[in-house]
Amino acid sequence: MTDASLLLEKDGALATITFNNPKALNVLTVATFYELEKLLVELEQDADVRVVILTGAGEKAFIAGGDISHLGTLDVDGAREFALLAQRVIDRIESFPKPVIAAINGYALGGGCELAMGCDIRIAADSAKFGQPEVKLGIIPGFAGTQRLARLVGKGRAKELIFTGEMIDAEEACRIGLVNRVVAKDRLLEETRVLAMKMCDKSASAISIAKEAIDNGLEMDFARASRYEADLFALCFTTADCKEGISAFMEKRPAKF
Repeated sequence: MTDASLLLEKDGALATITFNNPKALNVLTVATFYELEKLLVELEQDADVRVVILTGAGEKAFIAGGDISHLGTLDVDGAREFALLAQRVIDRIESFPKPVIAAINGYALGGGCELAMGCDIRIAADSAKFGQPEVKLGIIPGFAGTQRLARLVGKGRAKELIFTGEMIDAEEACRIGLVNRVVAKDRLLEETRVLAMKMCDKSASAISIAKEAIDNGLEMDFARASRYEADLFALCFTTADCKEGISAFMEKRPAKF
């Protein structure tokens, strides 16, 4: 392990970002958000990278939340500034043009849960725990957790989790739709990479456009979202991937995207 708060590893088309402060349970600091934003810009521009995986170092935590010692120093303006910084970076994860998968190896609490919710897909180790415990500190989730959690699991369930501040285990998180699947802890990264590789040989442009259709369409009424989908469907026909995909199908050969 190095002293860097984030580690970046590239393996072919996969890039893995590891939150690397296991002694402090990988808590999120201002510096961490700025560093993560910088890495996301780099990876967005790297044509060789097709999928990004986010995970945590150590045995205990994915991300155990924000840095509470920092929170204790904030006034009203500082709190708003910190929340807006975190929201901006997590929004960048959500709108990232390539799939982002969270491999959740332990505690995903507070800001850690909020950051995971910004990812496209969440795979949890069977030992993972989830929660929004902010009310125990006299605050609320500030990294858009009140919004993303309600959209993922429904308003009633989100209110229960936020109002009580209680943790839930991985199986319950999967049952309510907070995570996609649960796997054995010792197979977490292997299973996540297997899933990621299923995306790496598909059309990058089609996946990016599909991500736009899903994420942006959910903010529209159904009729408008359907028209938006039709526009993006048509946009696919301007891409080289579309021409290659259809030609490969007609020629009965694997497509080369």
